[in-house]
Amino acid sequence: MPTRAFAPLRDLPARPGWGRGDVVVLFGELFGRGYANGVLDAARRAGMAVVGATVGRRDANGPLRPLTPEEKTQAEASLGGPIVNVPLEAGFDLEPGGEGPSPVEQLKGVKPDAWETFRLDRDAVAHAREAGALRFDRNAAAFARELAALVPPGANVLFVHTMAGGFPRARVYMPLMTRLFRGTGEKYLASEAFWASDLGQLCAASFEEVTARTFRALVAATAALRTGARRVRYVAFGYHGCEVLAAGAPSWQTYVPYLQGSAKLALEAHAEEAWAAGVRATVYDAPEIWTNSSALFTGVEIPLHALLAALDREAPRAPETLALRERCRALLREGATLEALLARADAYLTDPSLASFRRYDAWPQHSNAAQLETMLAASEACGAMSADPRNPIVAELSRAVVETVGRLMLDHAWEPDAPVRWLGHDVVARRLVSR
Repeated sequence: MPTRAFAPLRDLPARPGWGRGDVVVLFGELFGRGYANGVLDAARRAGMAVVGATVGRRDANGPLRPLTPEEKTQAEASLGGPIVNVPLEAGFDLEPGGEGPSPVEQLKGVKPDAWETFRLDRDAVAHAREAGALRFDRNAAAFARELAALVPPGANVLFVHTMAGGFPRARVYMPLMTRLFRGTGEKYLASEAFWASDLGQLCAASFEEVTARTFRALVAATAALRTGARRVRYVAFGYHGCEVLAAGAPSWQTYVPYLQGSAKLALEAHAEEAWAAGVRATVYDAPEIWTNSSALFTGVEIPLHALLAALDREAPRAPETLALRERCRALLREGATLEALLARADAYLTDPSLASFRRYDAWPQHSNAAQLETMLAASEACGAMSADPRNPIVAELSRAVVETVGRLMLDHAWEPDAPVRWLGHDVVARRLVSR
């Protein structure tokens, strides 16, 4: 796949026209708080109505089903709007492979130390993938039909695609992921070798179905809503590295190893395909944040510290800059300083030994043992400066990024200018201090 030109959003978008009577549709289900909440919060402040979706449920990995009335009531109360109760689970890991077993059934009993030698029934996997895609397309069409009744005539609509991930639900993966993302010494597992294995290739296919192809299905299923003068926009959350301040200069950097990189590139390609057909669909490659999954992806949070440097450059005396700095300072352990924390993060972001991993044209890259050890050591050193590991400074910075990225996406989506846009720390800082 050719390298895309780096296209960061530099200027703040004009005030959008979203307002009362318009609808924001969440294509995916909220579990915890993440980037989608930022867009929804901004849409609510604009007066937009919210409509949600569900991935459905499986009882003991049984057949996929809609939410029960009780589950639906609880989910709608949490969302603050109606939920279209059509199960939109994506992927194929639990899908029967024709007459053969599902991918997860094939993986039952496989031991982690057999990751190199285990062989999947590729034909059964292909059948399962096709069946999963057909099921999702049927359900996406049913979702769109039910959604149409909830969208007032003439209302503008913003679709927010939130589907990502896709790790097959098999026990063999978790210990391998721990070694891939956190392993050092004898426990280190090279991501390139894993990715070339049958287990890795199953992950790659699953990631693409969940993270990328669902966006294409959403655009196709909702074509009937793109009529008349109604403004319909589609946004999705991408990741393709992020530009931050390192040694005082803007620098593109990325988390390594980012196994979902190929799926995120496919997501961008689907947005470009839609754009070429006249549909205004944009993938926003967002900055790194600290989430519940960061316990596994240790190190992805390090660049977050550089947001404070970006704020100091954009508006060092702005109330928002000063307030965020004080909230972060209050989370430091005794004896630690914010200056020391930022210096340690900057040292990692400018480490000469990692220069080859900061090549935009080589993204996504696989890890090596020295790179992973350097990243994990930096993460541990930065994390140790917070008083409470359950509430680190990066959690406070993440809240600021999530809120601000949501505002940027909502504003820019009103009149988007490209199918792919990067949101770096510069524009995030600019938006954060421009209330």
